[in-house]
Amino acid sequence: MVINQRAVAIPAIFVKDNMINEKDYYTAPSDEIFEDIKQAAIKIWRTYDDTYGYATEKVNRIDNLKNIQDNYAAIVAMFDYSNQQKLLAVIDREDAKILIEKLIS
Repeated sequence: MVINQRAVAIPAIFVKDNMINEKDYYTAPSDEIFEDIKQAAIKIWRTYDDTYGYATEKVNRIDNLKNIQDNYAAIVAMFDYSNQQKLLAVIDREDAKILIEKLIS
């Protein structure tokens, strides 16, 4: 399957008209994609000032999430748009990047 001119195979379940449809939004991605998103988000949160424990709170919340339903989207939603772009830059897997791009488009 070719998506956005990138030859990357991702499950068709996540793609419909360049967006994620409502039913598939609640379908958990593969464990590998979830872990990549999770670890990248934790890495970003650990770079922020933690004077008042805000970053630690976010890291702990993410760390406790399991790969069920829309938890991957909840991780992405913890960031504003510019930090979502940072998340995309830190993500290793191309299929995870495409999934996030679909979420924030």
